[in-house]
Amino acid sequence: MTSAIIEVADVSKSYGGVVANKNISMQVVEGGITGLIGPNGSGKTTLFNSVVGYHPIDSGSIRFQGREISKLQVQEIARLGLLRTFQQTRIYGAMNCVDNMLISIPHRKIAWSDMFGRNTKEDFDRADHLLDFVGLYEKRFLRAGSLSFGQQKLLEFAMALMNEPTVLMLDEPTAGINPTLINGLIDRLRRANSEFGITLFVIEHNMRVIMNMADRIYCLAHGELLAEGTPAEIQNDQRVIDAYLGAH
Repeated sequence: MTSAIIEVADVSKSYGGVVANKNISMQVVEGGITGLIGPNGSGKTTLFNSVVGYHPIDSGSIRFQGREISKLQVQEIARLGLLRTFQQTRIYGAMNCVDNMLISIPHRKIAWSDMFGRNTKEDFDRADHLLDFVGLYEKRFLRAGSLSFGQQKLLEFAMALMNEPTVLMLDEPTAGINPTLINGLIDRLRRANSEFGITLFVIEHNMRVIMNMADRIYCLAHGELLAEGTPAEIQNDQRVIDAYLGAH
């Protein structure tokens, strides 16, 4: 029996009078790929933000590897091995790709003084290896800001891998990416899961992408959990179909 690495139980979050999440419960299975879908405004990003510590929840419980994390700070959660990427990339545009990679290491270290000037040959080798893994090795000395948006997303993915995360949460990984690059990104996400053993938790609007990638999918609507199941079950769930058709 596979175990849950993230357990969300009866989580609620409001902003003023607006309920963003209401009594949401779900589990992210260790070693798997879990999808989170739902129409715009359904509360997906709010839930992601709560899991990684950006927005404290109003009620409920969030556990990571059996430990309650809902009261921890973002950096504390990151050090436990739970990282997320964003819809808009968080890279350092004035630095080259290698330097972006090297600056990513300290998430798992305590001292920020380690950020500069103490990188080992192993650090440089790992940076090169991961840039090669995402297809950016030839561009490793280019300024990150000169890369295309899709390449910047690949760089951000490599930066996250540099942290050696246990779980990587991805918010719209294919958004804004040239369709010709999407299959390559999906392949690398799958390989990060299978070869590096990283559990993935993915928000994705592209139904084809998430249906082909995830083992299990949760669907939110109006801040509540609408449905959960395998990709086949979700595709054929009338409540999910109605939620999406009603959203347009």
